[in-house]
Amino acid sequence: MASAVKGELSAELRGFREVQRLSYECAEAVAAQLKPGVTEREAARMQREWLYERGVRDWFHRPFAWFGDRTAFVDFKIPLQFFPTNRRLEAGMPFILDMAPVYKGHTADIGYSGCLGLNPLHDKLLADLQDHRELILREVRERRTLREIYQDVDRLMVRQGYANRHRAYPFGVIAHKIDRVKERRWSPTVFGFGTQALKGLASDVVHGHRDGWSPLWSPYTFSDHPPQPGLWAVEPHLGFRGTGAKFEEILVVTDSRDPEQSAFWLDDDLPHVRRWNEGAV
Repeated sequence: MASAVKGELSAELRGFREVQRLSYECAEAVAAQLKPGVTEREAARMQREWLYERGVRDWFHRPFAWFGDRTAFVDFKIPLQFFPTNRRLEAGMPFILDMAPVYKGHTADIGYSGCLGLNPLHDKLLADLQDHRELILREVRERRTLREIYQDVDRLMVRQGYANRHRAYPFGVIAHKIDRVKERRWSPTVFGFGTQALKGLASDVVHGHRDGWSPLWSPYTFSDHPPQPGLWAVEPHLGFRGTGAKFEEILVVTDSRDPEQSAFWLDDDLPHVRRWNEGAV
């Protein structure tokens, strides 16, 4: 990853960018079809079918969909609550589409926040996520520890008046490493997660533990180390009184001594970034 340069992406990074763009294209296509009465399960199936038609046969995890107060993980206590339900979408209701396909051996993990109609609160959460994207990149370039950056994200959320909802994820992670996955025509899943991708993450856990780092970016002591070079799927998730919003995208970390080359977002042409740029005009 040391040779990665923003603007001159290697073939490897172009492969990850391709699957990330495919995922966001899927999210936008499915979001455009959502209407009152659609269930989370139906929205998840729409994502699966859209990606399957375009060649996806494996997953880091299969698609999720959350509607209404489930976008803020209200009362989530156990992992099974993350899976899609029969909750139906209503006018003015926020939603999140989350998918992690493997395509041509490359992995992406994305989160897309939207709303069925007007919702000023949801618009405010989306706008305020921009500060988190900037903070995370700046502090990764400063080589702050993952745990310190996590704590600074928490403090920014408090100043903005929001609750940290990524803390509800397993191990409270705000991000995790992703990597290439051996391409297969079909790969089984366990509890919605692809076995090939899980093997890769488990291998990183073992190697990282031996070498003093973790592939899970959490608030705990095992994340008390500088960012490890590689690709990280980062997902700050804001919540406020039953409304949640997040983005999730790939952050590239290298061992370059040049600050701008040491870390960069893989792609700035994504829906949430375009939204912010259009709002600044």
